[in-house]
Amino acid sequence: RVCAGESTTMKTKIAYYVGTGLLTAMILMSAGMYLFNTAEISKAFTALGYPTYLIYPLAVAKLAGVAAIWSGFSPRLRFMAYAGFFFNFVLAATAHLAVGDGEAIGAFVALTLLAVSYFARIRLDVAPANDASTHASADASPSAA
Repeated sequence: RVCAGESTTMKTKIAYYVGTGLLTAMILMSAGMYLFNTAEISKAFTALGYPTYLIYPLAVAKLAGVAAIWSGFSPRLRFMAYAGFFFNFVLAATAHLAVGDGEAIGAFVALTLLAVSYFARIRLDVAPANDASTHASADASPSAA
């Protein structure tokens, strides 16, 4: 039988995997451009007022952040990756808005996907405790017999 909590957990898992998958795709495409299209990215960084020496370290940090989010290695490391991406996307949106190039939408989409991924992950991290109590109370109720 399916408990109400299982349906909510399934929706949360779907939101997490879709949001995190799309976010990962955006980040990997960005890191790929940083690594393989450096000339164009250098022009963009210069136009936004950022130093070009940040391109390679930022690409590596993005790859490491994606690995931290997907791996179950450390919740603290995952949190730091989410925080790093949050600041990266906020600074990107701010820079694009400041120069008025109309390119801030990508940062806002990334922020939205980041929020979906982060908050769904939080719900999944606490879901096992809630599901266990839901199943226990459903099994103990008189209508379960």
